[in-house]
Amino acid sequence: MGKLEKAEKAYKNLGFLNSKAARPLRIQAEYLEPHDRFRRLGIKSTIIFFGSARIKSMEEAQAVYSAAQQAYGKKVSRQTETRLKQAEKMLNLSRYYEDAVELSRQLTLWTMEHNEGKQRYMITTGGGPGIMEAANKGAMEAGGRSIGLNISLPMEQFPNPYITPELNFEFHYFFMRKYWFLYFAKAIVVFPGGFGTLDEMMEVLTLIQTKKVNKKMPIVLFGREFWDSVLNIDALVEWGTISARDVNLFKYVDTVDEAMEVLQAGLKA
Repeated sequence: MGKLEKAEKAYKNLGFLNSKAARPLRIQAEYLEPHDRFRRLGIKSTIIFFGSARIKSMEEAQAVYSAAQQAYGKKVSRQTETRLKQAEKMLNLSRYYEDAVELSRQLTLWTMEHNEGKQRYMITTGGGPGIMEAANKGAMEAGGRSIGLNISLPMEQFPNPYITPELNFEFHYFFMRKYWFLYFAKAIVVFPGGFGTLDEMMEVLTLIQTKKVNKKMPIVLFGREFWDSVLNIDALVEWGTISARDVNLFKYVDTVDEAMEVLQAGLKA
């Protein structure tokens, strides 16, 4: 009878670790590994940027719009007309990308200037493209660090290149990712976005409304034109499904200066 090889240790058995039976371990890992890394890197306070992954920089959006114009000029059809209209909307939205870069840059400079070059508040995003990329980019331009809490999706979302490498995270579970968004958060800025942005924003508002989150946390909705067109918060008050005071949980802003004023008033330098 031949010599029996040693069995693989359970914590090295990838087949087991990726199985349904080990799901509790994977959930624990998405709590414990970030917790340990944040502790070692001294992360205590963050400013969260939420917003669409689809919003492009003004330069990129202009290039798409120019290409759509050329295509429409060569051949007028329903397809080229639709493409042109979509490109025009993308170009219009691109101003929010530039505003996110500038707001993140100013916030990072502000916190470093008042703390001898150290960052009291770390810009944190979902780690992907669009508004997330813009916010990470702004922090880098200011000479600061920033966090990216990425999520594995069927449409693969890769981390943007502006995240500080040691603060680049990858999550499988949305609820663990949301936990880390809120755990250190001292302020939240919500730029125009889709289902994901609305989900993140509404969950935060619900937690504050129900006092599951009790800390003081300014919440800014950037771009009133967009938010007024997709949300009718006043109707919720009129129908009695939220209280009038719940509208005070957030503030609308339209410019970087307005956002800085609200955030600085609600945060310690």
